[in-house]
Amino acid sequence: MKYQRKVLSNGIRVLTIPMESVKSVTVLVLVGAGSRYETKQNNGISHFLEHMAFKGTKKRPSAMEIATLMEGMGGQNNAFTSKEVTGFFIKAATEHFDDCLDIISDILINSKFPEEEIEKERGVIIEEINMYEDTPMRNVPDIYERLVFGDTPLGWYTGGKKEIIKQVKRADFIDYMSKLYSPKNMAVIVAGGINSEKTFEGIKKYFGQMKSFNTLRAEKIVLDQKEPRVFIKPKKTEQLHLALGVTTCPLLSPDRYPLTLLSVILGGGMSSRLFSEIREKRGLAYYVRTMSDHYTDSGTLTTYGGLNKDKIEEAIKIILSEYRKIRDEDGGISKEELEKAKEMLKGNLVLELENSRVVAGFYGEQEILGEPIETPEQVLAKIDAVTTGDVQRVAKKYFVTSHLNLAIIGDLEDKSKLEKLLIL
Repeated sequence: MKYQRKVLSNGIRVLTIPMESVKSVTVLVLVGAGSRYETKQNNGISHFLEHMAFKGTKKRPSAMEIATLMEGMGGQNNAFTSKEVTGFFIKAATEHFDDCLDIISDILINSKFPEEEIEKERGVIIEEINMYEDTPMRNVPDIYERLVFGDTPLGWYTGGKKEIIKQVKRADFIDYMSKLYSPKNMAVIVAGGINSEKTFEGIKKYFGQMKSFNTLRAEKIVLDQKEPRVFIKPKKTEQLHLALGVTTCPLLSPDRYPLTLLSVILGGGMSSRLFSEIREKRGLAYYVRTMSDHYTDSGTLTTYGGLNKDKIEEAIKIILSEYRKIRDEDGGISKEELEKAKEMLKGNLVLELENSRVVAGFYGEQEILGEPIETPEQVLAKIDAVTTGDVQRVAKKYFVTSHLNLAIIGDLEDKSKLEKLLIL
């Protein structure tokens, strides 16, 4: 899958990825903005701004007008916010490509942020926060990252705090955009049934007039954890939800792919070690999974699960036991086990990349996060190059007691017993 990269005179980076036989097109705009660029006074504004994206522009004054236009061409539009990236996209049939560019450039350049829409969306976001609070399975990753990264922007919840959301004003959006929404902090990515040269000219037409300025830079997070940590968020629930893992490495580290494969072996599917040990053999949990996540300056490998309160200590012992088995050669990884993990990882990637929206994100996130852009073929080759020795090396490097973190949501308060279990 080939791509072309160009840069407009104002600094906007443009990626085009033609996909043969695809009749749709995705226009994705990514901004190097997110909750790690916020302060305690405006935490949540990145996400709030994303919600306001399709609420009206000078050219299209109302949310209904934009929605009617999108539905009239059978298109899809949405936006998302993470800690390091905010994205806005429109997907439609290829014959509506010019309309897609027109609309998405309009919302990024000419959004009005009407006061009445801000008031309505304020309530929506507060209910979204409430939803996460009432869904421990979705909330436990957030409290885990707060434990790992502490009281820093990287540790704050992307949705923000309700008391801050209640105070956000229109001027706050204007101020925030004036600090981060510069062309040289943005990338426009187009994937699907396109011609790269015509696409580039269209992007130049709609985005070329934007004026560049210097933007905020996020404070680098340096972790210096010296002992294991436990945090319990008491909540009356039938299950306890846990996140147990270790701090690892940044996005561009050579350890990234061995860690990803390690997470697949541990908890990447129904035949993974932890799923087998915790759910299939003992019936302790409904869901068990392990994830390897990476930011530009740090990362984590974490196991998540929903468990019976009386079984929490047993589950923690099993998770740590499996970590130790892989780290210590007596339970090392066989070539067959590694090959299965590779095929699962590669197969998932190949299937996902049949969607122009996923293709745009695959290339675009590499660009906006400062990675050297790799094609899917290059990523597949990197996965294939990982050896059992590489996986065991990262297990030995990161599976150490001082790197451990345990976050729990549920009807539990005493953490002293759990602290004593955190030994690798």
